[in-house]
Amino acid sequence: MVKAEGVSEGNPSTDMSQPLPSWTETNAAAGGEDSTAAERPEETHTDFMGLSTGDQGKGSTEANTTQQDTAVIGPGIPELPSASKLCGYLHKQGGPLKTWKFRWFTYEENKCQLFYYRTAQDVNPLGRVELYSATFGYPLQSEEGTFHIQTPERTFVLKAANRDAKMYWLQQLQLRRLQHRKQLTAYSSVTAPQNCKEESQQLHDACSVAANFLPVVKLPHGLVGEEAARQPVQKNPLNVSIKHPLIEIQLQCDVNVLISTDSPVALEVAPADLSERMGPTAPRCKQLCDSCRSPASALPSGKKEKCFSATLPIDHKEDRAARLKQENLTLAEEVKAQKELVWLLHQALEAAQMEKRTCTQFMAAKGEQARLELLRHGQRRAADLQRRLERLRAESEALRQSLAERDAHVAELQDSLRLLLEKNQAKQEVILKLSEKVAACMDDPRHTLSFEHRSAEAFRHLMQETDGLKDDLEAYKTQNKFLNSEIHQLTKLWQNSSEQEKSLMVKCAYLEASNCQMESRYLGVLRKLQEKKELNAEQKDAVGKLIEEALQANLKDVLRLDTVREYDEYGFKILPDYEVEDMRLLAKIQALEIRSHNLLHRDMGEHSLLARWTQHLGGRSPDDLCPGPELKALLRAGVPRGYRPRVWRWMVRSRTRQLRNRHPDLFQQLCEKSHATPHPVSRQIQLDLHRTLTTNRHFCSPSSPQLRQLRRVLLAFSWHNPAVGYCQGLNRLAAIALLVLQSEEEAFWCLLAIVQFLVPQDYYTKTLLGSQADQRVFKDFMAEKMPRLVAHLEVHSVDVSLITFNWFLVVFVESLPSDILLKVWDAFFYEGTKVIFRYALALFKYNEEEILKIHDSVEIYQYLRFFTKTITDSRKLTAIAFGDLNPFPMKVLRNRRALHLQRLQAELRELERLQEEYTSENEPH
Repeated sequence: MVKAEGVSEGNPSTDMSQPLPSWTETNAAAGGEDSTAAERPEETHTDFMGLSTGDQGKGSTEANTTQQDTAVIGPGIPELPSASKLCGYLHKQGGPLKTWKFRWFTYEENKCQLFYYRTAQDVNPLGRVELYSATFGYPLQSEEGTFHIQTPERTFVLKAANRDAKMYWLQQLQLRRLQHRKQLTAYSSVTAPQNCKEESQQLHDACSVAANFLPVVKLPHGLVGEEAARQPVQKNPLNVSIKHPLIEIQLQCDVNVLISTDSPVALEVAPADLSERMGPTAPRCKQLCDSCRSPASALPSGKKEKCFSATLPIDHKEDRAARLKQENLTLAEEVKAQKELVWLLHQALEAAQMEKRTCTQFMAAKGEQARLELLRHGQRRAADLQRRLERLRAESEALRQSLAERDAHVAELQDSLRLLLEKNQAKQEVILKLSEKVAACMDDPRHTLSFEHRSAEAFRHLMQETDGLKDDLEAYKTQNKFLNSEIHQLTKLWQNSSEQEKSLMVKCAYLEASNCQMESRYLGVLRKLQEKKELNAEQKDAVGKLIEEALQANLKDVLRLDTVREYDEYGFKILPDYEVEDMRLLAKIQALEIRSHNLLHRDMGEHSLLARWTQHLGGRSPDDLCPGPELKALLRAGVPRGYRPRVWRWMVRSRTRQLRNRHPDLFQQLCEKSHATPHPVSRQIQLDLHRTLTTNRHFCSPSSPQLRQLRRVLLAFSWHNPAVGYCQGLNRLAAIALLVLQSEEEAFWCLLAIVQFLVPQDYYTKTLLGSQADQRVFKDFMAEKMPRLVAHLEVHSVDVSLITFNWFLVVFVESLPSDILLKVWDAFFYEGTKVIFRYALALFKYNEEEILKIHDSVEIYQYLRFFTKTITDSRKLTAIAFGDLNPFPMKVLRNRRALHLQRLQAELRELERLQEEYTSENEPH
């Protein structure tokens, strides 16, 4: 955007010596215009040019007068030729639709204003542009010929015919703005030359720069000046001023009067008629008619006024200036009154148009019902407007109160500022007094000598202290070096001892694992000897004694370092209890294998997994986790304990976000409700509390605080979901959530996410249809993935659903070791119930060969009851679940679930029918 900044030291429109524009000009300049082009006849060109020449004469007179003062201003200022008239057609952008409208623009020399008309023959302008404080520029990325005139009030967007015309308009407007400023400065320098020399010199420099900055553009032929008035006006149906209809009517009347005839008689009558009809615009029309009628009009009115004013004495000039000022004020008040009248007329016109529109609609309505509906619509609209008015009044009152508060605050700040200024003034006075005292002391010779003596003593004392501090500093440096060397040596010794201790711990763990393996093999040999039927009674007794001694041996009596704790971080027992009395030997063998595996592999892979999770979560907020393949793979591998609460919380919130946003205080409300009103299932919940995670040290004690938290969570869920209420198994799900999330509310939302969003419907209802359907789906998958094992179980009439039903209901709680259990839950929260199917099949695949070796149904059931607790290699189990069992499409799972659910519902309906028949048959008995 190229801009030329204008001088903004004053506004020539406020000059009392210039005539004020008519009320139509002022109104149009204030609000802009919205009009279209109309055809103008060629014969009116002479009339308009006469008016233009008259206006130009004023500017020429002013210019000639200014040339006489060239000695005051200085040479080199660009002058405009007296015969040049800046006028022409331009496109102006305006209206609510921002359309281009063809307008006649003419520059008024005396006012430094750019008036614009609908056509070159119009008398009343549609508006004006104040150029005294305006800036000019044009955008690079726009239509050709477009340029802007920006005033303090608004920005005018204009468009010339081509680029040369645009540059000519911009240069001429710049030069004429400077010329107008030069005239004002010259007039001021004559009246008060001692105050205006510096300003005149600055203006001279600005004009010189403006003249030499860009090359002068030649006058475009036929586009600017008097020749442009002969161009045909572009026809446009939208070229009518919508904002000023009165001006349009007046312009039509004026044009009709002016172009009705070419005869002198018509021109003789025109001024009187126009004076009566046009009011403030009559002087311009009279001047137009006089210029066309009388040859004496060749002398510009500006020269006449100049010559007449030159003959008047100074007193008369002052009286005339005072009278003109008074007339100016009177005219300004009249203009204001006319504006108010026009506004009232606009309001009345709008009200009349609205009333007319309403009456038209009312009369056009067919039937009384339609008219009644119109009346009702009007009443509703009035009521709506009344409500809006009340609301606006309330807002206005609130704004008044806010303004009063802010005024009070400003007053307080002003008081504080005044106090601070007073304090600052007092401090300045104190500083000034102290400075005077110091200066007086320095001027006194006695004080100067005593001060020099004291300064010498103080300097010697300071030097002594400085030497002492330097000695202390050297001593501290030496001590610091010694301590650093000592710390370095001790650090090396500690590192060596730590490495030795670590190697000894590894060796000890390895030896203990080897001991466990040997003991396990020893017990295995004793078990095989016990099963041998060829042994005699004495040998059997000896084998029995050895087995009894091995079972009674206490592992705690063995000397070992605490490489494996009895409980893990969540309070679960690492070694399983021996619950099966007749298989205690097998259980102890499995316990020894678990211990051996933990000793050898407990640190393997944990560091790499922790590093992967740290890299994935690094720099992320708790709610900024994004689902994707990387997160899915990490969850299948397991979440480290330090990150597990954060990851679980994010997955639960992603499942329950909508419900949680609608009811943020749901858990607190349900707790208050359960505290005030006892729930029907509260007794069953109380009974199941003491059967929850009995092997966990946080829930094994009857007075444990975790049991009270668990009770509140289960009661809140029972109130929230009456369709489920409470089902045995929910206590274990909520307990796991409490152990990991360490919050009652988060545990409640976790339980809600599992029951309502992760598992199918009717999974925990009274009929358990969802759980039963999943058991049948699991049998179908098991028959596909492990046909040998299914055939072996069918031969011995073993129903795996007796074992797996509890797996699905509580998601393997108290069935798997805690480390594997939590990995299953990590993937379960992300992928849903498909993870339960994968791990259930993987458990049977993991021990398939061991199950195939058992050929007794009772032993198979006993083995299936606790074999999941003896799983030691979690990596192998995860690889089977997510690798060996592929493909495992979710679509197949949904289809089979829907099929078995329909069959179960049909069976349930049949069972209900049979019950009703049985009841009806036995009702008489």
